Amino acid sequence: MAIGITVYGQSNRTVSGMLRDTESRPIAGASVRLITDSDTMATSSSNAGFYTFENVTATKFKIRVSSLGFDTFEKEVEFPQGQKEIQIPSFELAVNENQIEEVVIQGVLTVQVKGDTVEYSTKDLKLREGSVAEDALKKLQGVEVDKDGNVTAQGESITKVRINGKDFFGGDVKTATQNLPANIIEKIQVVDDYGDMANITGNKSGDSEKIINIQIDPKYNKGYMTTLRAGYGTEDRYQATAMWMGMTNKTQVSVLGNLNNINAPLFDFNTMGGGARRRQGGGGRPGGGMFGNQDGLTNVASIGVNIRHDFSDKLKVYGNYSFGRDDNTTLTERINQYTFEQGTQEDKAESDANNITASHRLEANLEWNITEKDYIKLTPQFGFNNNKLNSTSLSQSFFESVLTNTDNELEANESNIPRYSISGLYNRKLSDNGRNLFFNFNYDNAATNSDYDRILERLVNDPNNANATSEEIYQRTLQEVKNKSWNAGASLSYIEPLSDHGKLEFTYDFNKNNYDNRRYQDAFNEDGTPFLNNDSTIINFHYDQDYSFTTHRIGANYAFENDKIKYSIGAAVQPSLLDGYASSDDLTTQINRKNFNIMPIARFEYKFSRQKNLSINYSGQATEPSVDQILPYEVSLNETNKTIGNPNLNPEFRHQMMMRFRAGDFQKGNTFFAFVNGNLTNDKIVSYVKRIPGTGRGMLSETRYLNETEEPVYAVNSFYHFGKSMKEKTYNLMLMGGINYSKNVAYTSTDPDAVEGMKNIANTWRFMQGLMFRYNPSENLELNPGIRYSYNMVRNSLTENNTAVSGLTPTFIGSVNITPTTIFGVDVSKTFNKGYGSLSDANPFIINSYIEQKVLKDQRGTIRFQAFDLLNEQLNLNRSFQDNLISDTRTNRLGRYFMLTFTFKLQKFSGMAPNIDNGMPPGMRMPRM
Repeated sequence: MAIGITVYGQSNRTVSGMLRDTESRPIAGASVRLITDSDTMATSSSNAGFYTFENVTATKFKIRVSSLGFDTFEKEVEFPQGQKEIQIPSFELAVNENQIEEVVIQGVLTVQVKGDTVEYSTKDLKLREGSVAEDALKKLQGVEVDKDGNVTAQGESITKVRINGKDFFGGDVKTATQNLPANIIEKIQVVDDYGDMANITGNKSGDSEKIINIQIDPKYNKGYMTTLRAGYGTEDRYQATAMWMGMTNKTQVSVLGNLNNINAPLFDFNTMGGGARRRQGGGGRPGGGMFGNQDGLTNVASIGVNIRHDFSDKLKVYGNYSFGRDDNTTLTERINQYTFEQGTQEDKAESDANNITASHRLEANLEWNITEKDYIKLTPQFGFNNNKLNSTSLSQSFFESVLTNTDNELEANESNIPRYSISGLYNRKLSDNGRNLFFNFNYDNAATNSDYDRILERLVNDPNNANATSEEIYQRTLQEVKNKSWNAGASLSYIEPLSDHGKLEFTYDFNKNNYDNRRYQDAFNEDGTPFLNNDSTIINFHYDQDYSFTTHRIGANYAFENDKIKYSIGAAVQPSLLDGYASSDDLTTQINRKNFNIMPIARFEYKFSRQKNLSINYSGQATEPSVDQILPYEVSLNETNKTIGNPNLNPEFRHQMMMRFRAGDFQKGNTFFAFVNGNLTNDKIVSYVKRIPGTGRGMLSETRYLNETEEPVYAVNSFYHFGKSMKEKTYNLMLMGGINYSKNVAYTSTDPDAVEGMKNIANTWRFMQGLMFRYNPSENLELNPGIRYSYNMVRNSLTENNTAVSGLTPTFIGSVNITPTTIFGVDVSKTFNKGYGSLSDANPFIINSYIEQKVLKDQRGTIRFQAFDLLNEQLNLNRSFQDNLISDTRTNRLGRYFMLTFTFKLQKFSGMAPNIDNGMPPGMRMPRM
């Protein structure tokens, strides 16, 4: 690639240049930066390869050029005194063989593949002006966005979104995809991310996670954008949202706010920025879902700010603060059917639960390139959650269709969960030929303080005498839970180059999870007197636990890489120690379990051609038992339900193998992605459940835990996606599907005195298939018909309780500009359910529609009328299976409503007049229909 640069003037100078490759072809879309001691200017090359910087005041600066497919070029430039023009001799950028050369064909999406990254350019996408990132993602081959805004790519869920390589609001997926305007996006990258250690050293160990990185077009690095929206509808539905984003070359600030009762959360507080080290185990990690639950009706209030500032090319900081309050009410119907030798028991329950959650999240990141060879990253994180739950439930139990008991339960619970953490890394390049030293660490601390107040009122019937008076039982339990946990870990990596293509790596990893838990419960009668323990049930208890799980992993591997093949092979050893104690009022039990695992280190990549590659990766990880699984004493919420842990449990160890295949003829618009993922778990922790029917007090349930050492427990998942684009992306065909299989083990018994239960092997199959078509001749018309089918089947070895459920869902999504300023859209789906129980008496037909009109000067305003679930058939069904149990659940969802909204939006960037786009607003988009 050749570069020519010309500089004019001594004050307010203009710097321009042209980029060409070694065959004199212009290079379009390359990132070009002009860097001075006090400022940085950025732009990208045009289709003809030209770029320009205006108003340059410095006499000495640095030019940096980067483009996928080539190594980064950097050169310092200085004006000799009195000289007005500088000509830099042409030079060639070295080709990076790990990247597939860019393919730019009219009407075909620009695509590049770089190892574990697939990059898409957004320039050729047919998007309405004002679309958001989510709308662009829907047009990428291999990427899907569901109605709730969840994103999957190449069959795997997207767990995090970054903007220009940095976490945006902690990596929260929907916050970025549903608020970032599509017109400022230059490229979207889908990445198999192995963490900072892999990104810096190339050591790709452990499991990857699928993330998206959004690259902003450099010409939008100076300016601002804002969106304001207000709406009101039937059933007192309302929405008020606001977004402001301002950017300079060195600073980016985003402010978001949201207030609504239409189940549209702004943040997902389950998402935390990854920090500088990936955590292992559960110590110091927050638990429980916060937002994103689409069941029930939710009132949402949230606000957040995200800031990024580059002090220089070497020192950068970024972070965010978010607050959200979620008030959710969920109505649930559940039918459990148990099959025993003595007969069949059916439990029917209805519940009404209100859960109010307030969440705070604060994160910061500092990245410092101390020298060209030294790099530091530090990430502190803080959070606080407050949960308040109030629920009522009414349930009835029938044995052989005869009513045995009726339960009325009330529960009130409040929990506070503070947490903080810090992580960091240091990398030192010891030589230019690849010798490297890497170190990282983390410390996480979390606490959970919960108070529970439960009241059970039970009527017990005599199944042999329907006229007999029911026995009444009243029981109130007050429970206090105080759990503290912390996780600390560190990793060290040293790489020694052996040749131009080979290197040797030595690694050490330390990880410790520590738990200090207290659980106290006292039971009372209706008159306030103590409800005493009896021979069969312990309802009053005071338990303490203090234990830790520690692992050391030492490994060595040889890595080789050339133009075609990349592989790593080696081995690691991992001793582990589970140590501590558990105590009750009168007993203390010691916990001490040592294990030793040997695991291979194996990764293989093969590049068949510039558009086809295969990767295979192995990983292994030990997981300690949970608090409930290891507590050796009885925990009973009432007389019929108790859990007893096992202090002799070993940690389980999971082996995982992932194979990915990517291929495509991008010039012809063809893409193909596939993966197969298998895992095998040694010492799998499984449940042993005793269920004793017909006791006169309902069914008694006792749960214990043990390690499965005889039967292999494993699972295999697969997925494929084939896409074809034709006629300048006017016609797009997508075919996708997969087969999943899992083998699980559980033990069960109906004998209250049984020491060993009967083993049940559950073989679960799931088949998925989808066919989608998109007709998109222009930005003004888009039609998306499609159909999906899923089939789930479970076969149990112990009983004849073998069931299958299926769902067939044809869909149609479309939008059209009736006039240049009027848009009509519709989203229709019909689901045909089969195999569910009595709760699935309906096959929902969902119709959502909208019409919107642009108004005001420069079309700055949008009036939109939306109809949601016109036939009022929205529902949520779920069926789960165990050895002798079939459980059907149905929950309420947001029902039919109509809403009128008004949106005002504005964009202004350097060198551009204020711009108001046609179509959907950029940022704070309407909730997905």
